[in-house]
Amino acid sequence: MSFDATLVVMAAGMGSRFGGLKQLEPMGPRGEVLLDFTVYDAKEAGFNKVVFVIKHEIEKPFRELVGSRIEKMIEVDYAFQETDILPGSFTCPSTRIKPWGTGHAVYCAKDKVNTPFAVVNADDYYGKDAFVKMYNFLSDNSEDYCMVGFRLANTLTENGTVSRGVCEIENGYLKSVTERTEIKDCAYKDENGNFIKMPENTIVSMNMWGFTADFFSFAEKGLVKFLEKNINEPKAEYYLPSIVSSLIEKGQKKVRVLSSEDKWYGVTYKEDKELVVKAMKQKVENGEYKDF
Repeated sequence: MSFDATLVVMAAGMGSRFGGLKQLEPMGPRGEVLLDFTVYDAKEAGFNKVVFVIKHEIEKPFRELVGSRIEKMIEVDYAFQETDILPGSFTCPSTRIKPWGTGHAVYCAKDKVNTPFAVVNADDYYGKDAFVKMYNFLSDNSEDYCMVGFRLANTLTENGTVSRGVCEIENGYLKSVTERTEIKDCAYKDENGNFIKMPENTIVSMNMWGFTADFFSFAEKGLVKFLEKNINEPKAEYYLPSIVSSLIEKGQKKVRVLSSEDKWYGVTYKEDKELVVKAMKQKVENGEYKDF
C-alpha cells in the first residue's frame, strides 16, 4: 500500500553568484533542468505530490519550462514566497526587498501540504539514494523529523569556496548544525583567517529535511518571534536550520540523520555547470533516467 508524501521544493531564490535563475538552467542532454532529475528520483522513491515554492515574478517561465513537464509525471501544486506573506497582523515594511529566508519559504507552503513531507533546494541534485532513505523514513510514521546528510568531500567544487552546515551527531540523531564558510579542500576558514582541516567524511547538511505536518505550527510560532525582533532589519532572514536547531535545543523534536554516499551536484559558480552537465549526461546514458 502506498504512503502519501509530498516533496516541497524551494525555488524562489535567485542565483546571485551564478548570475541568473539556476532553477531554469538546462543541465540534461535533452534540456532538462536539475528539478526534472530531482522530481523523477522522488517519484521513483514513492513521493506522489510536489509543491514548488516560487515567486510570482517567475511563475510564467517556471510553469512553461519546468511545471509543464513535471505535471505529466506527478501531481504539482504551487506556493508563493512573497515578502508580504506574514502571520497575524504583521505588515511587511516598504523597505523590505530581500526574501525572508528558507524558513519563511517552507512556511509559505503550509496551505498546500497535509502529509509528511521532504524539503529540498531547487538547484541541487541529491541522487536516488537520498530520496529512497527519506521516503522510507517518512513512511514509518515516526513523530521524529529527519535530514539526509552528505559526506563533505562529495559536496565541494573546484571553482571556489562554499558554505556548509557541519553536523554534530549523537546516537544517530542531530545534535547541532554549525555553519562553516569559505570551505575549500575540506578545510574552513576560522575567525582568525586560518584554514582548519575537517575529515572528508564529515556529514554536512545540504538542506534536505523530512518533517511531519506539525512542522508548520512550529515554523509559524518561530516566525512570529523572529518578526517581533527583526521585522525592521532589511537583511535579517528566518532560516530553516534555525527552526530545527531550536526544536532540538528545547527537546520538542528529535531529528534522525540519514547519510547518503552519493555525490551531490550543484552550480554554485558558472564554471560548475560543465561538470554538472557532464554528470547528468552520464547518468542518462547509464540508464538511470531511461523513462525521462
